[in-house]
Amino acid sequence: MVPKADQRRRASRSRKHLPGSSEHGKPVFNRLLEHRLIDQVSFEEYREKVRDVYDGPQGAMLATCSMLSLHTPLGARLFRGRKFDLRGARRILDVGSGAGQIAKHLIKYSDPEAEITCSDLSPEMLRRARNRLRSDRPRFVVADLTRLPFADNSFDCVTCGYVLEHLPDARLGLAELSRVMEPKARMLLLTTEDTFSGAWTSRMWCCRTYNRRELARICEEVGLRWNRELWFTPMHKVLRAGGICVELVKISS
Repeated sequence: MVPKADQRRRASRSRKHLPGSSEHGKPVFNRLLEHRLIDQVSFEEYREKVRDVYDGPQGAMLATCSMLSLHTPLGARLFRGRKFDLRGARRILDVGSGAGQIAKHLIKYSDPEAEITCSDLSPEMLRRARNRLRSDRPRFVVADLTRLPFADNSFDCVTCGYVLEHLPDARLGLAELSRVMEPKARMLLLTTEDTFSGAWTSRMWCCRTYNRRELARICEEVGLRWNRELWFTPMHKVLRAGGICVELVKISS
């Protein structure tokens, strides 16, 4: 596993120089369309930009955008059909909770006694999630994915939906998630893929995209086994659409 100090030094450099970067494998048009701010400023400056975007009017539209893009109803299918099975999970962490799109499914489909923790970099998004969910089950924690305020082995289940694309190097977040997961814990990871539609998403939300094979390799490096790929519908699988959606398992140490 890469030490945290080394990870943060890497994050302050341009993404194209980082191991695991997929720049050279992307179609030229996708590279031109994809948002470039993450390459042009320090990680700290970029993180503040992300917080501003989600604290502001754009973040206020997030729940509506997720519904219109069908991510909310399609995400529900993953849990309702037990493609990602929440039964038996006792301590669930939802990283980058946003407006509570995934947390809503966790409340509905997890066991009643399961503890749910929602974290997000944006305090304003957590306020919106609290108001939208209207549930006393989750606890809400303002937290940076690269510096989670949780002890090692704290969770047996994690959901991470469309958060990694706000990091210059996936290791920064995945290593931290691996740390707080207990051995054999499972994670539902969704992130934007380096496709044409992914590039459009990048442009709208000031984020980057990931190459599927390279992301799988990085997961293995930090102790997360790429257990199985998931698809919203059979048509998504045929068309290889919908971004990267995968179940990861923490490798026993």
